[in-house]
Amino acid sequence: MIIIKTQKEIDAMRTGGKILASVMEELGRVVAPGKNTFEIDALAEKLILEAGGTPVFKGYGKESGNPFPATICASINEEIVHGIPSKKRVLREGDIFKIDIGMRFEGMITDMARTYPVGKISVEAQKILDVTRECLNVGIEKIQAGRKLSDYSVAVQKYVEAQGFSVVRDLVGHGVGKDLHEDPHIPNYKSQEKEIVLQSGMTLALEPMINVGTYKIKLASDKWTYVTVDGKLSAHFEDTVLVTEVGVEILTRK
Repeated sequence: MIIIKTQKEIDAMRTGGKILASVMEELGRVVAPGKNTFEIDALAEKLILEAGGTPVFKGYGKESGNPFPATICASINEEIVHGIPSKKRVLREGDIFKIDIGMRFEGMITDMARTYPVGKISVEAQKILDVTRECLNVGIEKIQAGRKLSDYSVAVQKYVEAQGFSVVRDLVGHGVGKDLHEDPHIPNYKSQEKEIVLQSGMTLALEPMINVGTYKIKLASDKWTYVTVDGKLSAHFEDTVLVTEVGVEILTRK
């Protein structure tokens, strides 16, 4: 069931989203060759707690017996999402590094992701980064009360495939707010899911994951990290947005 947020809940998400965007900005500043992903995760947790928030990824999935152990998902190159931070994972010149982060603030959750270049990157790496960022913007332009959610999905897929890249099928966006993962599922491609008409007060986590090669993915041995099956690069951008009568408000941008 899709949850329409109250004004009080929206206000909490609006404030929380701004804080989370500031945290992400600080994390982006320290991304550099030689940094390990554990250090960046520790900084993320420190900044969230100092701002009065709570990390929502840490401990997620504990009912499965394999809870996620960190504040951020830290994914490098062919890792698509859910990479686990580690002192052994050191960023190298030419990598692209994905940070996915979620925070609960005043009872409400916002969720966002960015892909960063590590030092000087290849032309191909820069292109996948730019295309993924822009396809999210293209999709966001389709969000407005009364429009179909599939308008977003089709716009993202059309833009990405025109650039010669592929859209991950097995991982999708989602509703967000009271819980980290709420209805609806939000594919980044044209799917057979039931058509949904957007309503004012919906809050959505839109998150295209785009691959240089095939869209097919596999789960790594840690049972968390998803990687491309062909070992080629993947990029990920995500924002939490609020659907309004006149369009959309991006909650996780300053």
